Amino acid sequence: MRKLLILVSVVVFGSFISCGNDEKADGYGNFEATEIMVSAEANGKIEFLDLEEGVILEKNQNVGLIDTTQLYLNKQRAIASLKTIESRSGNVLSQIAVLDEELKTARSEKDRIQNMFSENAATQRQVDQAVGKVNVINQQIKSVGTQNAPIVNEVKSTEVQIKIIEDQIQKSKIINPVKGTVLSKYAEPGEITSFGKPLYKIADLSTMQLRTYISESQLAGIKIGQEVTVKIDDGDTMKSYKGKISWIASEAEFTPKIIQTKEERVALVYAVKIDVKNDGSLKIGMPAEMWVNSL
Repeated sequence: MRKLLILVSVVVFGSFISCGNDEKADGYGNFEATEIMVSAEANGKIEFLDLEEGVILEKNQNVGLIDTTQLYLNKQRAIASLKTIESRSGNVLSQIAVLDEELKTARSEKDRIQNMFSENAATQRQVDQAVGKVNVINQQIKSVGTQNAPIVNEVKSTEVQIKIIEDQIQKSKIINPVKGTVLSKYAEPGEITSFGKPLYKIADLSTMQLRTYISESQLAGIKIGQEVTVKIDDGDTMKSYKGKISWIASEAEFTPKIIQTKEERVALVYAVKIDVKNDGSLKIGMPAEMWVNSL
């Protein structure tokens, strides 16, 4: 029994020495990426949705369409209404044009009679009649112009309605917002969708971010823009990548709950993000290690 205890003690001590000699990484964490949820901006039937999970989409690529039949018909009706209103305005403007010509003639006649009156060739009554006619025509022009004001406002209102419909038609097109890989697809062609309903989720996986945590004592040894080494498991070995620190938290936080031991959970740490070019092997949620100055 005593020999067995000695043997166990030797094994444990040897293991402790072995672990103590192992080189440890400066930080541990998981890869993440900025995920964007693309939602519908219109209501109706999905005519087509040309994407699948895992497919890489380009920015501003048209990937789908929501039925625009009703919107198109509403636009045509608004255009027809606009033409009718404009024709009414045209009639009013024609009346004003005729009155303008009459005004020119009346003013010319007034000037002629006033010249004759100055030479005692016309009476005061004739002068008063000529002036009165000019004033009457001016009042008629103002009256007709007042009739045209609400028509002009109606034209502007209808033009705004057309622009609103055109904007709705444009938003019925499903335009991919960023270049990236489709992570999840939530809708299929033929389904009825509504404003704000998720259609698919996409993320740019060309550059991944490793979120790791460091202690206060390590903070002085790193800075934004600094190059580090990131390692992932690759069978029995470790695969290395070049990374660059892109963000360091300004405030400390408690160690995340993924750290299991009580001693480590109570420690305050700082979050750090490291940008790493993805060769296709890096996945969201994959664990990795950060090594400072180990290139």
